[in-house]
Amino acid sequence: MKKILFASSAIVAVAFAGQASASEPIKLSVGGYMEQWAGFADQDLDAAGGRVNAFQSDTEVYFTGSTTLDNGIEIGARIELEGETSTDQVDEQFLFVNGGFGRIEMGKNDSAADAMGVTAPSVGPVGPNDGGMEDWVNMTVIDTVPSSGDQNRVTYYTPNFGGFQAGVSFADDSRTNGTFDKTVTTSGTSTTVGGLTSDTSGAGDNIVSAAVAYSNDFDGFSLGLSLEGENQGEGNWYGAGVNVGFGNFTVGGSYGTKEEDYGLTSRNSTAGLDDTDAFDLGVSYAMDAASVSATYAYQETGSTETQGAALGMSYTLGAGVAWQSSVFWFDEDKAGTTSDNDGYGAVTGLKLSF
Repeated sequence: MKKILFASSAIVAVAFAGQASASEPIKLSVGGYMEQWAGFADQDLDAAGGRVNAFQSDTEVYFTGSTTLDNGIEIGARIELEGETSTDQVDEQFLFVNGGFGRIEMGKNDSAADAMGVTAPSVGPVGPNDGGMEDWVNMTVIDTVPSSGDQNRVTYYTPNFGGFQAGVSFADDSRTNGTFDKTVTTSGTSTTVGGLTSDTSGAGDNIVSAAVAYSNDFDGFSLGLSLEGENQGEGNWYGAGVNVGFGNFTVGGSYGTKEEDYGLTSRNSTAGLDDTDAFDLGVSYAMDAASVSATYAYQETGSTETQGAALGMSYTLGAGVAWQSSVFWFDEDKAGTTSDNDGYGAVTGLKLSF
């Protein structure tokens, strides 16, 4: 892997050779979104001891800028600022390089497997496949693309060849919990103290992700396909998805499986969890400013079975303003009837894009 990274660096360095100045300085532009939701949920098991807040929100502000060098290569950056968080104020931040060779991203960002994964169509504020349903009720997250999330990594995407594109990501996540401990000996007494820290947010091993996707429009229909996978620690996860569009309809689904040792490291003596298998199916219909969808998802992890379904609606009120609503249902069966849970809910609100 190091040889590959060194070779890639050399290629980029040669491409930049002799290009000391850019045509225009980088100027950041502002974008982002704000979502404000109101809803309710009814469920049998309330592990938190009270109902979920009836009002929820999600806001991010993007700062993006780029410049094109004299040789035609584009270089830029993107910084995503969370509107409300108690931990990581900056969600993602990375630089990118675009050219005839493809695209390179370096910084804290999603993996190629996460970015290129295709899942069932779903509109509205709540969906069953990692779509925020778990924010309103006490349920296990169903996820057919269970990637490692934002990590400090480097990602390469190939150019698009007739609808085909591939991507690969590498994250050097060798610091358990982002910290090196070191032992200091004073007067014959050894003491372990905290050492260097790094924002790795991972389990303690390198993370390698890869994906291949196809997307194209034909006479009367469209097709989207993906194959993706990721290795972390001693295990892997794999996934695949397909979407087919015809007329105003889009139908599709996805499948993902995660090995029990995914995310575990040689320094982690904790026993692995059970293997996880998940899938989703959905259909959407778009008509002028409105779109609706129906989506179902199912996941099994050992003796725990979780399923959910949602009906969603989105209506564009104006440029950058959409009214969205969802009604949903879920059911979770665990070992022992005391921990089973099921219920339903409804959510509505506005999404602003700017």
